[in-house]
Amino acid sequence: MQIITKIEKMQQISDSIKVSRQSIGMVPTMGYLHDGHKSLIKKARENNDIVVVSVFLNPIQFGPDEDFENYPRDLERDAKICEELGADYVFHPDKDDMYPRDFSTFVVPGESMTNVLCGVSRPGHFRGVCTVLTKLFSIVRPDNAYFGEKDIQQLSIVTKLVSDLNLRVNIIGCPIVREEDGLAKSSRNTYLNDEERKAALVLRNSILEGKKLIDSGEMDTEVILKSIVNFINEEPLAKIDYVEIVDFDTFEKIEKIKDNTIIAMAVYIGKTRLIDNILVRI
Repeated sequence: MQIITKIEKMQQISDSIKVSRQSIGMVPTMGYLHDGHKSLIKKARENNDIVVVSVFLNPIQFGPDEDFENYPRDLERDAKICEELGADYVFHPDKDDMYPRDFSTFVVPGESMTNVLCGVSRPGHFRGVCTVLTKLFSIVRPDNAYFGEKDIQQLSIVTKLVSDLNLRVNIIGCPIVREEDGLAKSSRNTYLNDEERKAALVLRNSILEGKKLIDSGEMDTEVILKSIVNFINEEPLAKIDYVEIVDFDTFEKIEKIKDNTIIAMAVYIGKTRLIDNILVRI
C-alpha cells in the first residue's frame, strides 16, 4: 500500500489504472477511521480491482464554532487500518494544495436539500462537502464511491450532485455500523466521557420508540415526533438540535409515514453533536 500526498501523483496513478481498465473503488474519509469506515473499505475491496481511501480533514465544511482544530487525527493509525483491509492507496493531500490561496470556486447544492436537518445549524457545510468531493472525484476518478447511511443527508445530496453534474461515479450507500449497545459509530464518540457515552444511547433508543409506534400502526408524523422528542428530553445531558421526519428523495417534511421515510436527528450530548437516523420501509 502507498500513501500519496501529491495531487499530481494521484492523478498519474489514476490515469494508469484507467488505461489498464481496472476499476477503482474510493472511500472518502476525514480520517480517524472507525468500524463504520472499515465496513466501507471492505465493501470497496470486495467489488473493485483497486481501492483508494482518501484521508483529508476538509476545513471548508466546518463552521467557525465547530471542532476542526480538535477533530482527531492519526494518519499512521489510519494507514495501518487501510493496509490491513487491503487498500491499495491512501490519498492524503495537503490542505494548501487542495485549497491554494487564490481558490475561489465552490460547488453549491440546491437549497431544497440543504435548508433542512443538518443544513439549518451548519450553514455552508454541504457546500464544503460537495466542493471537496467534486475535487476528489476529479483527482481519483473512481468508478464507485462508498458512503455510510449514518450521514443520510450527505448521501442523498452527493447522489444528486453526481447526477446533476454527470460525474462518472456510482454512489453506493452502506448500512450504519453500530456499537454493541446500538450507538452509531462516529469519530466524535471519542469526545464523550463515561457519563455522556451512556447518555448518547438516547438517540438510538428514541428512534426505536418511534419505530415501535409505526409498527403498531401509527402513521401521523406529528404524534411520532412528539414521542421521540419527549423521550430525548428525559435525558438531562441531551439537547436537541433537530428531530425530523422527511421523505428520502426530496427531504420534504411529511404528515404521514410512507415508504422511504427518514426519521433523522442531531442531538448534543454535552458539547458533542451526534447524529442518527432510520430509513422506514412500508
